[in-house]
Amino acid sequence: MQTNILFEQKDRVAILTLNRPEKLNALNYKTNDQMLALLDEIEQNRGIGAVVITGAGDRAFSAGGDIHEFTESIKEDVEVAVREFCKRGQTMTARLEAFPKPIIAAVNGVAFGGGCEITEAVHLAVASEEAVFAKPEINIGIPPTFGGTQRLSRLAGRKRALELLLTGDTFSAQRAYELGLVNKVVPHNELLPAAIDLADRVLRHSPLAASRIISAVTRGLNTTIEEGLLIEREQFARMAATKDVIEGLDAWIARRTPIYKGA
Repeated sequence: MQTNILFEQKDRVAILTLNRPEKLNALNYKTNDQMLALLDEIEQNRGIGAVVITGAGDRAFSAGGDIHEFTESIKEDVEVAVREFCKRGQTMTARLEAFPKPIIAAVNGVAFGGGCEITEAVHLAVASEEAVFAKPEINIGIPPTFGGTQRLSRLAGRKRALELLLTGDTFSAQRAYELGLVNKVVPHNELLPAAIDLADRVLRHSPLAASRIISAVTRGLNTTIEEGLLIEREQFARMAATKDVIEGLDAWIARRTPIYKGA
């Protein structure tokens, strides 16, 4: 039986590879469920500090949701389609967004629809120069369903997001960088090393601090500035009670490299 997501661990970095290259790594229900299961395992694995997500093959990161499967659901019943397709996809991207360990997308090719929405949801992203993005759902008469109407506007701004959502036009990796969708664009053969290097740069620091930062930013984006500042204070208070804070302060004063234990 084919595994829709391949798992590999390189030191403290988990590499998850969307593995349906014959379907341009389309996100069928099984893929979404496997992603959630793998994230549950990774969260509990203290030997893993960060995650990189990429796509199998030379053509695609992910072409988006599996339209053939979705078509069968919507023909069966609207409520079935909402439950099986929309809610399932939104649950997956929300899990990626709120995951307590840093997740980096290594976008190696086509990132359409749900593939673009994964990129929007994760914490950091590196794109190959050959990557191509699109919000093409309007071409089949639907809005984005995995969070794309909400996250892209927060990343790129309302009017720029609406242009992409309403036209379905493709856009380049460089344009994705300009919109704030990816952090960096690199030559194709440097993509995975660049993503792992970014993960390693994060992993030099306290994993608890990284988790607190992710939580504060993710939760704060959906609140007022006053509520966001309260969230920031809460995350600081949680961090201030840890041994990692003492280690960081002692190391800074002694001008040595800190050794964090995640406690």
